[in-house]
Amino acid sequence: MAHYYKFSLLKILYTLILFQGFFAFSMSASIAQNYPLKPVKIVVPSAPGGGTDIIARMLAKSFTQAFGQSFYVENKPGAGNLIGIEAVAHAPADGYTLLFVPSPLVLNPILYKKVNYDPIKDFAPISLAATAPNIFVINSSSKINNVKEWISLAKQNSASMSYASAGIGTSPHMSMELFNYMAGIQTLHIPYKGTTPAVTDLLGGQVNAMFSNALTAMPHIQSGKLRALAVSGSKRLNTLPNIPTVIEAGVPNYVSLQWYGLLAPAGTPKEIIQTIYIEAVKAIHSKEIREKLASEGADPVGSSPAEFSNFIQSDYQKWADVAKRARIEPQ
Repeated sequence: MAHYYKFSLLKILYTLILFQGFFAFSMSASIAQNYPLKPVKIVVPSAPGGGTDIIARMLAKSFTQAFGQSFYVENKPGAGNLIGIEAVAHAPADGYTLLFVPSPLVLNPILYKKVNYDPIKDFAPISLAATAPNIFVINSSSKINNVKEWISLAKQNSASMSYASAGIGTSPHMSMELFNYMAGIQTLHIPYKGTTPAVTDLLGGQVNAMFSNALTAMPHIQSGKLRALAVSGSKRLNTLPNIPTVIEAGVPNYVSLQWYGLLAPAGTPKEIIQTIYIEAVKAIHSKEIREKLASEGADPVGSSPAEFSNFIQSDYQKWADVAKRARIEPQ
């Protein structure tokens, strides 16, 4: 009799386990099939009109059409993207608040002491949307014609060589710090409050060089006011086919990219992440978004959630090492 009861109990437990698994599977499938049931907010941690905002709005438009439910952008600028990023890090993990963000997601925790989020633990990556190189530019009145000449002059007299950036910790700043480290030189950093005033002073001759995004630099390169020496990516730009990469120009293994990605708060159901990812890849590779990215010198990516997660971890470690070598103290 005892053996019979033991067998019956095991049978009941086994049935319960099977039922629990089936119930969990059914719930997961239901979540994915019914999502979204209400409007979805995509937070952009910068002001309207910039590259991040433009691409996010194009994604929102595609998602709205694909899901038949409203996806809309909410701009939360300020504090080097911190306000918007932190808002999403602490939002409900239900799939109704997303984040479309550039590289400062990983740079802020390296460069600032008071950051209330962890770029790896507090987010569920969905897809790396695009990457874009910066362009190493100098005033066209300079006698320097290539990267090797710049490095040679910097080694002879580093005090006389200065570079501008859009601010401490921005992609142009970190691109140059990586360049300095890998080229074995030191140059004077002049940070500005944005790209426009930095380019203005470069045009005026107050600084010697800078890494600038393609959208800002291209008109001045085409007008002949700025001279492009190299691009920071692993390949040349289609819009500047005669300008070498930094690697080709003489600094082996150098790559520095601005990037844009879509994330959700950590803990968001994997089924929802996968559902959004599938539509994100379709949108990113659509003709409209590809053409817009190309106009900004950017390349569409559309990575998987796992690939984007690995990318974030790798990028964080890379820039943490650069900051340490450059002796950049958290502010």
